[in-house]
Amino acid sequence: MTTQIFLVSTLYGTATLAAALDSGCFAPADRRVLLVSNNAATPETTPAVDAMPGFERLRGRFDDVVSWNEAIAPFHPGGWSPRLEDVPLWERHLRLAWGLGDDDVALAVESIQVHPALGVAQIFTDAPLTVYADGLMSYGPTRSKLAPLVGTRVERLLHLDLVPGLTPLLLTEFGVAPEIVPTPAFTKVLAELAGCGTELPDAGEPAVLLGQYLSALDILSAEEEEDLHVRMLTGAAALGHTRVVFKPHPTAPARFTRTLEEEAGKLGVQLTVVDTPVLAEVLFQRMRPALVVGCFSTALLTASALYGLPVARVGTEALLERLTPYENSNRVPATVVDALLPDLADAAAVTEGRRGMDTDALAALVRAVGFAMQPRVLPELRPAAEAYLREHLDARTLRYFKKRRLTSLGLPGGLPARLGFLPHSSTARTVVRRARALRRSIGR
Repeated sequence: MTTQIFLVSTLYGTATLAAALDSGCFAPADRRVLLVSNNAATPETTPAVDAMPGFERLRGRFDDVVSWNEAIAPFHPGGWSPRLEDVPLWERHLRLAWGLGDDDVALAVESIQVHPALGVAQIFTDAPLTVYADGLMSYGPTRSKLAPLVGTRVERLLHLDLVPGLTPLLLTEFGVAPEIVPTPAFTKVLAELAGCGTELPDAGEPAVLLGQYLSALDILSAEEEEDLHVRMLTGAAALGHTRVVFKPHPTAPARFTRTLEEEAGKLGVQLTVVDTPVLAEVLFQRMRPALVVGCFSTALLTASALYGLPVARVGTEALLERLTPYENSNRVPATVVDALLPDLADAAAVTEGRRGMDTDALAALVRAVGFAMQPRVLPELRPAAEAYLREHLDARTLRYFKKRRLTSLGLPGGLPARLGFLPHSSTARTVVRRARALRRSIGR
């Protein structure tokens, strides 16, 4: 007997797996189990995937649905991992709880480098792994060095073709081959979700604003994120859009909405807030927006690549500056959106649908950024990164790199070689500390 276990935490990811199953991307199995993980900060107050509108349309692809949160309660899925000595006990427990018996198990997981996916992979030590990507992070490098006992079991990376022609860097250090989930199959699944009967406002080709709740990730403060949403609204209004739909992140605070409502009143814009937890793609199909605006949401690329809708970005340049540490896994998604999509403030570029870099230039940029993020994971990309920086580093592309990072890696664009010793010089650091102390004392 063979059992395939599919770990999901989002409806978008579930739809990706449904499209992969419909396309024959997975071999036949005696049983298919959907393992649902609710990774919200407070799972008790946030609906899990299997409680979201439209899930029942996808449920038929799987024989059983089980909860990871229940399996490891009272621990949180994002913060718990099995102790090495307890792994055999956990496998025995889960096989009994889920009725797996002695079945051969195969796993399909997302975000393999973090929990809960990593923990599940560690428990089923002999299971072959398929990693599926439900967003732009697949185009970036693996966010941390993955243990060979896990990485060498990954057989392939399934991903959506959100940026046609761009090849993912994720898991390339293990020679994992990327495999595209056919776009027609994915849009067909999304069409099923669009007809799920969820009541949505009748806005008629509005501008759709996408919230991401970046303050929860400590990327922006709550006030800065409110300002970002206001910039989306004012930018859409400046382009002549009088009907606007705001889709907040499901876990975002209500005050984000109140701030936008106040601003909409000042601008004379008809604002509708969608508080139903539906995919942005459902809005795209039901409303056919005249414009989709966001920061670096994956939905910007699905709107553009899958539905041919006009899109615009807001705040990516400041975001690239704020992302810390440099290897933050949001850096490549932000880079892709910034390099590819028009800025909302550039009215001509938005109305004309202008694109930024072509695919080859974007691929070269992503490889350079990927190496700068994870030089130990992808050392073979150093020559490509050096070549890119020598030829293309200028005032526009410098936003994707940090001078300190380039210096520490000895890459073009960092401090000159004759000054390269300074960041590592104890004498230089002592002089700087004394100079700062003297400046503070003078200031007092």
